[in-house]
Parts: sequence; structure tokens; C-alpha cells
Amino acid sequence: MTRTSQVNMADVARRAGVSTGTVSRALRDLPGVGDETRELIKATARELHYVISPEASQLSRGSTGRVAIVVPRLHNWFYAEMVSALERVLRDGGLDVLVYQLDGEAKRLHFFDALPSRRKVDAVVLVALPVLTVEAERLDFMGAQVLVAGGRIRDFPYVGVDDHAIGVAAVEHLAALGHRRIGMLRTSDTEGAYWSSDAERSRGFHDALAAAGLPDDEAYVVTEPYAVDAGARAMRRLLALPEPPTAVFAYSDELAIGALRELQVAGIDVPGRMSLIGVDGHPTADLFGITTFDQHVGDQGRLTGQLVLDALARGDGAVLPANRVDFDLVDRGSTGPAPAGTGAGRGKRGVSAQPRGTRRARTRRTARGGA
Repeated sequence: MTRTSQVNMADVARRAGVSTGTVSRALRDLPGVGDETRELIKATARELHYVISPEASQLSRGSTGRVAIVVPRLHNWFYAEMVSALERVLRDGGLDVLVYQLDGEAKRLHFFDALPSRRKVDAVVLVALPVLTVEAERLDFMGAQVLVAGGRIRDFPYVGVDDHAIGVAAVEHLAALGHRRIGMLRTSDTEGAYWSSDAERSRGFHDALAAAGLPDDEAYVVTEPYAVDAGARAMRRLLALPEPPTAVFAYSDELAIGALRELQVAGIDVPGRMSLIGVDGHPTADLFGITTFDQHVGDQGRLTGQLVLDALARGDGAVLPANRVDFDLVDRGSTGPAPAGTGAGRGKRGVSAQPRGTRRARTRRTARGGA
């Protein structure tokens, strides 16, 4: 793919058969260019992956005063919490916010193709966004500061927790309670895109099983398409196995909530017959007494917002740092010692899972600094 540094305005003018002045006016939406010519020039610029440099654009018309926040979906608690915290910081900093919801490959491809040449914003924040390789490469041509919140994409500056460490910590916590058959619940509707938090939590899960000498049975890792009942469907598949796991690590608290409901329906005591642990710090997980790794989503959003303000205030193109946010194990009683005998089996239908109270775990696992 041609890099922006290798393509200049003269290349666009030559390909479109116009002068460089016409190209400049068309790409900056100034008057004096016919509609057909303007569209030809913009199409040529997209084809060549050319975008006016941020420095030249700012000199000619000043900054836009706008930031784009890009999310896969807004109805998920994690994304809503992140966007809420991020938006407040940016608004307080005098910036307008554009929110793009890209729930699917077609919308992602359109966004990455159209936004760079239009140069609508000064910065783009990608919130835990699954991306294809070609989409990640397209970020090089944004012509704006790019940051990632709640995950990682290539070498772009980011704010997030150490997801690999969370996967490791989940297995270590359950193994310390005597569990040997440990499962994992995942969700995926990313159409082949790379989702760093999912990939890293899964990698940490498998690495920790290997380090502890525990079985790594592929049947114990269940993936369901994202939906409100994904956790319930995934847990149902685990319970249907001849020998189900005795403990389960859910990728998110929302999955864990669904899984807990399925265990309740099946009459399986939690944690007496099955231990369950999630990730996020979701307030509903607190209500249901689910042990979790709180990744302080609001703090991630606020820190990302401050990084955007700092970067735009400097305007010097300096490389932004990678920022890791602490996470905490919050033990609410949904994990306990491995059951005696053969492990998780079906109990008497109708017996509810009983939360055992809430306490902050003594061990605080943190990861700071760069990658």
C-alpha cells in the first residue's frame, strides 16, 4: 500500500488531470471547483491514499475542534461507560464529539475509506474496536491523531489494562482454589477482525493453564455470537459435556451474568458446584454477586480524553505514551473451592446460586507504563 509520505498533491493533480491549486481547493471544500471535478479529485485522493497533512490543513483553515469516537456498538455497558467518561473530558476541554457506531465489517470499511479524505476531525479515538489488517493500515492515512482506548491496535498510543495478565490471574485464582477443569466463555462477531482484548485474555488463559500443568481442553473454551443471552448459551454448551468444568472464566461480566442465570435454571449451586469469574466491573455483576476483575472503565475513558487534549494542545506531533490502567480482583463469592468428587454436576432444579457477600481481594495486580 502506498504511504502518504510517498504521495503528494502533484500526484493527485496529475492523476486527475487538474492543477495542484484545484486539488487543494477541492480537498478543503473551498469554492471555485465544479461538483464533478471535486468528486473526481476526492475519488483520486482516496485511490492514492492521499490526505492533506494536518499541519498544512491547520495552517490553511485552523483545527476542526472535533474528535471522532469510534465504537463497535453503544448498547454494551463497557462502550457506553467508556464513551460517557471520554466525552465529558473532551467537552470540558472545549471540543465537539462525533460518535461513530461501526457494528459490522461494511460500516467499518466505509468509515476507514471515507473519513481520511474528508478530514473532519483533529483526533480519532478507537474504543476496543475489532479491525481487519487492511483497516489498521488505513489508519496511517487519517491525517489526524489516532488513539486507542480499551485495547491495542498495532503501535498506536493506547490506554487499557493488561488483558493477558487478567487471563493469567483468572486461572491462577481458580487453580489456587483447587480447580483443575477450568473453562472459558468468549463472544465473537468480529468477522475475522483482530480484537486485542479478546485475543490477549485468551492467550493469558491458555498460558496460565500450561504454566500450572492443567488440562487445556478445547471443548472447555466456548464462543458464542454476541447477544444478551450469549453467556447463557455458552454455559449451556459446557454443562452438556460428559465432564463439565468446575470453574469458568467469562470474557466479560455480561457473559458471566448470562452464565449465572443458566446455572440457576439448571439448579447448580455457585460456587458450591461451579465457580464463576468475569471481567469489567459491571454494576449488575455487583448486584448478582459475581466475582470479577474490575478494569476501571471510567478511568480509562478519562485518561484517554486527557491524552487527546494534551496532544491537540501541543500540536507538535510528539509520540504519545502507552498507558496501562490498574485492575483489581473483586471477590464477591461466586468462586470457591473445587467440589469434591467428579466436580460440576446438575443439582436439584430450582436451587438458586447464592452470592456469598462482597469484599475487595487483598492482592492488587497492577501493570503500569508502556507495552
